[in-house]
Amino acid sequence: QAQLVESGGGSVQAGGFLRLSCEASESIYKTYCMAWYRQAPGKEREGVGTNAPYGTTTYADSVKGRFTISRDHAKNTLYLQMNSLTPEDTAMYYCAADIWCGPSYNYWGQGTQVTVSS
Repeated sequence: QAQLVESGGGSVQAGGFLRLSCEASESIYKTYCMAWYRQAPGKEREGVGTNAPYGTTTYADSVKGRFTISRDHAKNTLYLQMNSLTPEDTAMYYCAADIWCGPSYNYWGQGTQVTVSS
């Protein structure tokens, strides 16, 4: 049984928006730090942001002011609201979780593709 399941990816034009979802098992959602990562073709995986349970949220400089991470406690779901998308945001987006907010994560979702066209 998958512990993390992402959804919500798709294709959008530059300037558009998407909301990604990461549904987690209850035990992970309630106690683990959860994070979003992305990996573009030919590039290294990079962190997008982290969200500690009932704690702080951090963002990569490249997405600050455009992306927002939030949780829905009723659905055990982590969200990534992405606004003002640019072609540079095109990547496979992954949800991750672990006891601590990095530097490594033991639980990963399968990923969801985001493609932004100019």
